[in-house]
Parts: sequence; structure tokens; C-alpha cells
Amino acid sequence: MLYHKADCPKAAIASASASASASTSPPSTTLFVSGLNKRTTSEKLQEAFSKFGEVVHARVVTDRASGYSKGFGFVNYATLEDAEKGMKGMDAQFLDGWVIFAEYARPRTPPGQSAYPETNQHIG
Repeated sequence: MLYHKADCPKAAIASASASASASTSPPSTTLFVSGLNKRTTSEKLQEAFSKFGEVVHARVVTDRASGYSKGFGFVNYATLEDAEKGMKGMDAQFLDGWVIFAEYARPRTPPGQSAYPETNQHIG
């Protein structure tokens, strides 16, 4: 569920953050950031996360047709330590009036395979 800052109960933030943290990926210098406002830019994302360490690159994924954010992005830090500080510092925080969530990015799955290994079983 998405909340705007004005009507976001603190319990909802804590609950959503706890459930997002429950399925953490192994540490990485790249963070996956979800819950972004449609008007959040890559520059704004980099500015917000650079308070916690050296950001090498930040990118908001955008829709090709409209140019607006798809609501998620990636932040690359120089070190694992900076990435951890960024994740802890920005997870369940407000950015552009919306609560965002930060977690370690998962590696891309090869084409044709599921991101969930238990579904990659062959029936034979």
C-alpha cells in the first residue's frame, strides 16, 4: 500500500519496513529503492542517498512513453559500508513526500529462469 506523507500512519511505515527487511538479499554496493514518487528524479535520489556515503551512480527507472518514474530505482555506492549506511539511513524515510524503502539489490536472473529457485524445477 502506498501512503502520502499527510496520511501515513507510523505503524504502517514500521510494518512495511519490517516486512521488506525480512526478505533481505546478501550485501551489495547496489541498493534497490522502491516507493518513489512519480516525480522523483535520479538527481534527487543521488542527493538524498549521498548523505550516507559516496554514491557512484543513482538511477530512477522511467517509463519510456511518459518519462515519469516507474516508482523504483537503484543507488550504487563506492563501498559495502556506505551501502549499508545508506540502506539503514533511508529505509522507511520520506523522499518527495512518499515513504521509500531501500534494500540490497538482487542480481539479475538469466533470461528464462525464475528469480525464485524453487520454481525452476523441471517436470520430467
